[in-house]
Amino acid sequence: MGNLTRENILNMLKTTNDYVSGQEICDTLGLSRTAVWKHIKALKSDGYEISSVNNRGYRLESAPDILDEKVIKDNMKTSWLGKDIIYLPETDSTNTQVKRIAENGGAHGTVVVTDKQTAGKGRRGRGWISPSGNCYFSILLYPDIKVDRASMITLVAAMAVAGAVKEYSGKETFIKWPNDVVVNGKKICGILTESSTDLEYIQYVVVGIGINCNQKNFDEDITNTATSVALEMEHDIERGKLLGRVLELFERYYDIFMKTEDLSELKDEYNEHLINIGREVKIIEKDGEYVKKALGIDESGALIVEDENGSQDYIISGEVSVRGLYGYV
Repeated sequence: MGNLTRENILNMLKTTNDYVSGQEICDTLGLSRTAVWKHIKALKSDGYEISSVNNRGYRLESAPDILDEKVIKDNMKTSWLGKDIIYLPETDSTNTQVKRIAENGGAHGTVVVTDKQTAGKGRRGRGWISPSGNCYFSILLYPDIKVDRASMITLVAAMAVAGAVKEYSGKETFIKWPNDVVVNGKKICGILTESSTDLEYIQYVVVGIGINCNQKNFDEDITNTATSVALEMEHDIERGKLLGRVLELFERYYDIFMKTEDLSELKDEYNEHLINIGREVKIIEKDGEYVKKALGIDESGALIVEDENGSQDYIISGEVSVRGLYGYV
């Protein structure tokens, strides 16, 4: 009862930028003045900054960066994505957790979120350093598509993150093909899509996303290539708001993708974010590396590149680096 009352008081404070009188809170929630004061005191101890002025009441000045099921759901409006949200303060890997849920018949659109991973996964089997203060989450999907279409979902995820970060921060946000989200030339997000398949069709897909949110310091080997939303905005952010918007955009783009089962209706918008477009890129493959000009993606998500003679090729995998001020990154 106490926690519910506290949430009701907090919701009243959140609905206005002005003061809410103590009497209004008392009348609305059927509380005594003493009870209201005790709940306000408890909220302050939880990290909420609440000012009080005689004859005016209470005003919420700032909220702590809390990340849990309720905060996430309060900050998103989706039709099917995130109806089941599981928040774990710490876990091995959100992708691993979602795979376990999938193997036990978990619902389409289930999202697992954590503050810290102890065994985060990167591409090509690499580890993903996952300190607290960021946002790590994985989405469970059951797309009725052929196996060769699954990789496109990674590009859909990159669009959702790029769009949400741009809206939230006001900073220009780019995608380095296929799915690295970049701000000011530095990586701000990692995406790993894994799937369970039979010979022809997909059983389930797990989309794992890690966004650098409030991290201020990075290991020496990546300090020049990684950034966070907080560093770019020069203040800490509310992760629940950013995550809620990412999930909203992911649902929108995923639904468009599933209508055509390709990126034909999304490629133009993706190309607007693409940092590679119109620039020289270095393509690194097993048999060597070469430099060509990137023209954008096609409906399958392949990167279209052109050599100096105007001959075009389509890159569907491999490492692609963009030429910048300090060489290829």
